[in-house]
Amino acid sequence: MSTNEKDIQNSCCSGSNEQIPGVIQSGSSCCSKEKPSRRVEENSCPSNQRKEERENLCCETSEEEEGEDSSPSAPPTQLVEYQVKGMDCPSCAATIEKSLRKKEGVQSVSVHYGTAKMAVGGENQAVYDQIPHQMKKLGFEAEPLQTGREMETYKVEGMDCGSCAATIEKHLSNHPNVQDVRVNFPTGKLHVLHTIKPEEIMREVKKSGFEAYLEKGDSSKEGQKTPRRPFPSAAISGALLALGFIGTFTSLSAEWVTAFYALAIAVGGGKPLRSAFYAVRSGSLDMNVLMASAALGAALIGEWFEGAMVVWLFALGNSLQNRSLEKTRDSIRSLMNIAPAEALVKEGRQWVRKAVEEVSIGEVIVVKPGDRVPLDGEIIQGASSLNQAPITGESLPVDKQEGDSVYAGTINESGSLEVRVTKRSEDTAIAKIIHLVEEAQEKKAPTQAFVDRFAAVYTPIVFMLALLVMVIPPLFIGGSWGEWLYKGISLLVVACPCALVISTPVAIVSAIGNAARHGVLIKGGTFLEKAGAIQAIAFDKTGTLTEGKPKVADVIALNGEKENLIRIAGTIEEYSTHPIAAAVSSYASERHISTAHGSDFRTLPGKGAQARIAGTVYYAGNPKLFKEMGVDLGQLENQLDQLESEGKTLVLIGTEKEIQGIISVADSIREITIQSIQSLKKSGLKELVMLTGDNEGTARRIAAEAGVDRYFADLMPEDKTKAIEKLQEEGKQVAMVGDGINDAPALASSDLGIAMGGAGTDTAMETADVVLMADNLEMLPHTIRLSRKALTIIKQNVWFSLLTKLAALVLIFPGFLTLWMAVLSDTGAALIVILNSMRLLRKNA
Repeated sequence: MSTNEKDIQNSCCSGSNEQIPGVIQSGSSCCSKEKPSRRVEENSCPSNQRKEERENLCCETSEEEEGEDSSPSAPPTQLVEYQVKGMDCPSCAATIEKSLRKKEGVQSVSVHYGTAKMAVGGENQAVYDQIPHQMKKLGFEAEPLQTGREMETYKVEGMDCGSCAATIEKHLSNHPNVQDVRVNFPTGKLHVLHTIKPEEIMREVKKSGFEAYLEKGDSSKEGQKTPRRPFPSAAISGALLALGFIGTFTSLSAEWVTAFYALAIAVGGGKPLRSAFYAVRSGSLDMNVLMASAALGAALIGEWFEGAMVVWLFALGNSLQNRSLEKTRDSIRSLMNIAPAEALVKEGRQWVRKAVEEVSIGEVIVVKPGDRVPLDGEIIQGASSLNQAPITGESLPVDKQEGDSVYAGTINESGSLEVRVTKRSEDTAIAKIIHLVEEAQEKKAPTQAFVDRFAAVYTPIVFMLALLVMVIPPLFIGGSWGEWLYKGISLLVVACPCALVISTPVAIVSAIGNAARHGVLIKGGTFLEKAGAIQAIAFDKTGTLTEGKPKVADVIALNGEKENLIRIAGTIEEYSTHPIAAAVSSYASERHISTAHGSDFRTLPGKGAQARIAGTVYYAGNPKLFKEMGVDLGQLENQLDQLESEGKTLVLIGTEKEIQGIISVADSIREITIQSIQSLKKSGLKELVMLTGDNEGTARRIAAEAGVDRYFADLMPEDKTKAIEKLQEEGKQVAMVGDGINDAPALASSDLGIAMGGAGTDTAMETADVVLMADNLEMLPHTIRLSRKALTIIKQNVWFSLLTKLAALVLIFPGFLTLWMAVLSDTGAALIVILNSMRLLRKNA
């Protein structure tokens, strides 16, 4: 096998996120014993299969594909790349390739499971426009990359459950000029790729009974409008209902009472009726269909009061639900509003205010005390303390000086700063965080995927049952048509699983929004649920539990005073860039010990350094250096061995004749580490483990200081993966905490990858499942508690929704449940589920 072939195979089978330039890799050729990627939106392979069985299934499917002739009949005019979501294992990639090759006009397909990308060659643009629709049929999502057109994002008002989103999606999918459409109920967003004006998209959405507006970020585009205040249908309908009800106790004629009830139905039911029409046309059975059927049925059998009450309760419930849902959907709004809209930019000798979108990379901006930083950049003049809590969740301000990076949205607390812009407004850390959080809120969790599948089967079954209840008893059992029609209509109302469908997404959105405000980025509902199920956490040592840079631990003077020893050591190390030399120099500077006048500075590679001070040559180096010079270390051997056994690095200071002192250097524990470890233990985690490439002595010392239960020492990067797998073999769900770069293999093999330091690390934000933006463990216990509470609330919501439906179904047939009570139970249950989920928005949820 050639070198290039090996590189390709290793890249594919390791699950690397980096694609080798110029090489298109097919998921069907990736057949390894590595653990399949965890980043799954919806499982398409059976979740109860053991890992080996899933891998064998993937490999068998891949091998079947090898024999097929996949070469195109003619070379495609161009290749268009797509980002694919929902692939669970390499067999999914093989399935996509096999299916798309059969489509007319498709000349080539290559799917790379490792990078979740697909390259398609087609005869014309129409082929590429149909790819997202074809992928949706296969159970995946495909979004074109670099097509010259981007999906527009609209905010949709009025959606109160997932079936509303399905109605809009199906309606727009039938439009000939819409290539791809995705509607997400939890975030209230519509993403659409089309070739028509935005106004037409908004008109089509309105036909479905909803209002859509372009997001503010698209304000330059045609069709941007300010959302109108919603029509007060609930209030007017309620007033008309009240007038009719009061009229029954007065001399008002029955015709007038009926007229008031009919108007109440018309005003409150206009929107649901219109939505129901388009839902039926697109093949959806949503709440609007059921409520419209119930109201019309009630009017048909002469139960005008019941029909008006149904419509009013439904309108009122929707109004309350929408208000509550908007609070949940806007859980990330605080992040979106923290960065200023304008920046003070230096132009020549003047300072000019510009919109942040107009500021280019390299321009200089000024940030005054008390102002927020408008754009990411580097300080070129000034020093200050910045409050980074809006991004990282850090409780204390961070000191910044020339050369340090600053982030948009952070608060300048004291001195004035001049900052050179390093990123455009759309590429800042806060912009990326907002984008990733919104993506995370739109991803379905396993529980939500299950509930959606259940609801898709449950609703049509109960709808058919309701029709049978209306028809079968009057024909074959006896009883009046009006009585059984009434019971059937009540069953229709109960049939809608609204509370059940929103039980999971609202909780997921609330929890992810809460975490984001505290400096923790959770990449989706799947990972939120996994965080709640974690039993053990493995920590990388360097840069996670420790500072990642050495500090002086001991200063032992053998001849003379410690201060003089430090002065000599500081003088020798002053011009060295080695991390140990920097630690010694910093130690001297912190204690205000000035260096001596030195000359003849020399670095001794692998051994140390030397300098001439006051006519004498002094050395700072390891024991090996002095042994080579013939200096007797006999009396110091035991002391040196003891220090080394504690995991410390030794720097001996002396001349060619004698040792004058010993300075030991060690990596130090982060201030927050011990407190965080103790908080995690109180959270009930079974085991906390440290992984390190350091020797046994260092590992033992750091583990004891940090308070972890167990450690693995002398590990190479691939050994860390084996350590994770060993913990998993012990029956534990394992999370790995690392820096997101060097620990990539271990992060990928764990059940949940948690990266440190996301605010300044693009790789961490892109590759990990959870990112701690503050680069410390302070918020990890909060994340675990939040995830567990989210799981608890989701279970509460699901069980409450199911039990409410069951109780309502049981009460219908004895005649205890009236039509308006059925509506109240449905909308009330949905509202209770939303309010229960909103508890996750609280600061210390």
